[in-house]
Amino acid sequence: MSAFSASSTTSDVLQGISLAGKRAVITGASSGLGFETARSLAAAGAAITLTARSEAKAEEALAQLREAVPGADVDYVTLELGDLKQVRSAAARLLGMHPHIDMLINNAGIMAVPLERTAEGCELQFGTNHVGHFLWTCLLAPALKVPGARVVNLSSAGHKAGNVDFDDPHYERREYEKWEAYGQAKTANVLFSVGLSKRGIHANAVHPGGILTNLGRHMEESDYEYLSSSPQMKDMEFKSVEAGAATSVWAATSPALADKSGLYLEDCQISHPVTEDNPGFGYAPYALDAVAAEKLWQLSEEIVGERFTLA
Repeated sequence: MSAFSASSTTSDVLQGISLAGKRAVITGASSGLGFETARSLAAAGAAITLTARSEAKAEEALAQLREAVPGADVDYVTLELGDLKQVRSAAARLLGMHPHIDMLINNAGIMAVPLERTAEGCELQFGTNHVGHFLWTCLLAPALKVPGARVVNLSSAGHKAGNVDFDDPHYERREYEKWEAYGQAKTANVLFSVGLSKRGIHANAVHPGGILTNLGRHMEESDYEYLSSSPQMKDMEFKSVEAGAATSVWAATSPALADKSGLYLEDCQISHPVTEDNPGFGYAPYALDAVAAEKLWQLSEEIVGERFTLA
């Protein structure tokens, strides 16, 4: 058990930690949890590279970050995770800017969107939340070969709404259900952490908790009714953004996690399999299944058209 809890904030988990000389790369950092993650790490001394979907959003975030943390070392690259060609160009640009990365926090994501597809034919939530981050992370792997480097993949308790359907991951034959699709993508985020860990990269998945951010911009009244009736969600207490980002920051910096990888973290704790008594806390066992993690890695390589050993 860590000394922290669901109410711990980014300031709490970073107390006494200096990140001077470290670089953090954070996707989707123009607002919400991503911005708070960037702000708190910058305040602890880290140099920050943030990503946003447009230069305008990135420039605005940089201005806000410099105001919040005067003197912060911050820059950005634009990144559209649903476009693999753009992912490749953004990764190449970032490697040219910074050959060493200490913390890669894959925070960006979409939730409960109508059925759409990426250029490669992926269901949009799977393609954006997982496949884009898979390619992005694997391309940046050479920069992560520094002592103590970590990857943090933002998952969700929503992963319990759907396992990865390897027979039809893109809803080409089965009927599309947006929350099931979201669950599949979030399960993939956890399995990706398992796959990275097996390949020697320190990686953990994080459930940040319930936070009101623009991630829910596509939600309708029926979606809130669905969440309020879900066994996993109905008793969830909403967190502040500072508390919501705390588990990501804890995963990226805590000395207690230095030798712990391939795990699912929530409320600044190492989680455990979900139980009937407490369906809101814990992970679905399939999310950390090593065999499924390998199947997902192979599927992801097929989609991006490239093999990655990372050794």
